[in-house]
Amino acid sequence: MNRKLLIALGASFFLLLVAIGIAGYVVYDRFFTPAFNVASSARLYIDSDDTPDSVRHKVNEVLSPKHPEAFEWLVKHEEYTQVLTGSYLFEPQDDLRTAVRRLKLGWQSPVRLVVPSVRTIDRLAQALSKQLMVDGQEIADSLTSPSYIARMGYTAETLPALFVPNTYEVYWNISVDKLMQRLTKEYANYWTTDRRKKATAQGLTPIEVATLASIVDEETAVNAEKPIVAGLYLNRLQRGMLLQADPTVKFATGDPTLRRILNKHLTIDSPYNTYIYKGLPPGPIRIPSMSALEAVLNPARHDYLYMCAKEDFSGTHNFATTLAQHNANARRYQQALNKRGIVR
Repeated sequence: MNRKLLIALGASFFLLLVAIGIAGYVVYDRFFTPAFNVASSARLYIDSDDTPDSVRHKVNEVLSPKHPEAFEWLVKHEEYTQVLTGSYLFEPQDDLRTAVRRLKLGWQSPVRLVVPSVRTIDRLAQALSKQLMVDGQEIADSLTSPSYIARMGYTAETLPALFVPNTYEVYWNISVDKLMQRLTKEYANYWTTDRRKKATAQGLTPIEVATLASIVDEETAVNAEKPIVAGLYLNRLQRGMLLQADPTVKFATGDPTLRRILNKHLTIDSPYNTYIYKGLPPGPIRIPSMSALEAVLNPARHDYLYMCAKEDFSGTHNFATTLAQHNANARRYQQALNKRGIVR
């Protein structure tokens, strides 16, 4: 009898160990092993409109949990009731506990923000909003508010100089104020002592460098030409000549798509019309590119004073040291425009 009892107890204990082992394996498999059907890093974007239910839906849709029922149980167990906005990065090796706690505690990962070289503040606002949670109109409203701009130390005319096109890491749910603080810091980082010395050597302030760089960008999209164009305009400035930069006239007309500058355009009374007013315009005519900024700080040394688009419409230019040479280049370009029927 005792022997049978011992056998029964042993069997029961063995079965208990098996059950514990199975249960332990299930718990380990559900909560401590890679939890999602993703082959590479995946991002989950949670915005201010999301609720716990919509977050669970996004997790199921984007991450595809291997054990959805375990995910649902853990969400309830961890009392995930307060949604924290942000961009959350998940890796293939993440387990459920790590994933849920990341969402609950707001452990978001930064995103790469590209600040582009564009023509208007409105386009900049839209470009930034496409990469962040903040609405484009909110950015535009701030960057067109005279009081907001003044608090940053700029005017509507000089504001484009603040933005240094590059790629930065920020949090996806960053506010407009914090974004501007960050971009102001990046502006300060760009303007090192060495760059400020180079600007001073050209007789320019950082804002004037950005202003000239914006003209260079509008004159040519060919990076190899930018130091040449920058050097040309610096030559004119140093000689006290009118810049006579066509892009500034286009800006004054409000139509940057003009391909042919006519006499009527040259007489527009605007501080941006460098055919009338000496020196640089009041501020950048666009957000200048990094290549144009560097071209102004490191211009090519030459004697060119004039430039004209090449008649082959390659996007490059003929440069000249004398007005006679320039007029010959201009005639060839005008003839090419006439041949193509381009009147504006």
